[in-house]
Amino acid sequence: MNTKQITATNADEKIMQLYETAFPEDEQIPWDDLMRLIWEMPLDFTAYYDGEDFIGFTIVYPRQSFNWFWYFAVREELRGKGYGQQILTQLIERYEGQPFVLDMESTTQVCDNLEERRKRQAFYLRNGFRDTNVYRTYNDITMTIMMRGERQRAGDRTSGMGTFTMQDWDDIIHELQQFWWPDDIKEG
Repeated sequence: MNTKQITATNADEKIMQLYETAFPEDEQIPWDDLMRLIWEMPLDFTAYYDGEDFIGFTIVYPRQSFNWFWYFAVREELRGKGYGQQILTQLIERYEGQPFVLDMESTTQVCDNLEERRKRQAFYLRNGFRDTNVYRTYNDITMTIMMRGERQRAGDRTSGMGTFTMQDWDDIIHELQQFWWPDDIKEG
């Protein structure tokens, strides 16, 4: 599988179309804002190809204490064919030894896409992520935070799986708010 780093100047229509169709509108950063953030933040926006065929993309916000896994999408007609697994494996190898966090729609919320959420969660669980039991609700969508890898805080002499807390979430959101935050997001 080939990769290409995406910038605002080389993001093409296929990437934008997948971004706009793979995620609910309420969970998207508007495309123009996302392109601006690529310039202003140290985002790792990577497109994946099988030969010349576009497969999908990932966007990661690399951080010192953990990497925030923002977006991961595979073209709909290619899902279930192992591409998602290949992409995630490459991503984990790229950030070997570093912890990841991601937020995804919670499987504890009553919704129309519960089966899709369960499949997504099972995929991440199979790949070493675990539920942190940290939840946030934005615009009536409950998100659960999942984590992969170990993380120790400064001064913490205990070993083990590490933790992710509500304060960690508040800190990472505060970082994002320095660059972008829509007025219409309401926390619940």
